[in-house]
Amino acid sequence: MEERVWLRKMALTWGGVMSQKVVVIYSGGMDSFTIVNEAVQSGIQVYALSFNYGQKHSKELHYAQKVCDELAIPHKVVDITAIHQLLLGSSLTDDIEIPDGHYEEESMKSTVVPNRNMIMLSLAIGYAVSVGAEAVYYGAHGGDHAIYPDCRPEFVEKMSAVSKVANYEEISVFAPFIDLTKIEILAKGLAMNLDYSKSWTCYKGREKACGKCGACQERLEAFAENGLMDPLPYEV
Repeated sequence: MEERVWLRKMALTWGGVMSQKVVVIYSGGMDSFTIVNEAVQSGIQVYALSFNYGQKHSKELHYAQKVCDELAIPHKVVDITAIHQLLLGSSLTDDIEIPDGHYEEESMKSTVVPNRNMIMLSLAIGYAVSVGAEAVYYGAHGGDHAIYPDCRPEFVEKMSAVSKVANYEEISVFAPFIDLTKIEILAKGLAMNLDYSKSWTCYKGREKACGKCGACQERLEAFAENGLMDPLPYEV
């Protein structure tokens, strides 16, 4: 419990003593878009890292690249599609239909990619060591807890603890939004005047967002609760 409280306190202050350099795992979605911008606005040197793991919604990577170009921050897109043969059974990567419905419904468990965040965080930690960063940030948030085990507070705590003994350099792992809902994250971004048309959320990755999958529904709910229309075009 003490470790969890400490992590939350540190995350809220972007590393407590203000990390000078961080690696942000940047999917191109709303949460990581907000983290990247908040870190940059806080004066932190950001190294953005995105992964192509064979996801159907890989167009999110193009959104990430555009934002990083606009912010003039380093951005690497790493192709790890070779691991797809080991990570079977997810509707995000396999020939399985992505379910429609609310984000927290049981059917959304088909979107779990086995061990995805541990793999990505491991690579990001290695990258952090190589560029001299003090921490790795990723966009797990409160709405993820019901479906994704690797987005829960206990996972973040233990991953950070392992990271600190895995190298000579102590790299911390933070999920700054671990206790926030999508509604609250969007409110933070709107307060920073962020343009969310520069982010992509839909799991189906078509020309327009589907409006039906769990990711779309959660996003639309966040905009509605903030009294706004989502700037992205939708099929429905």
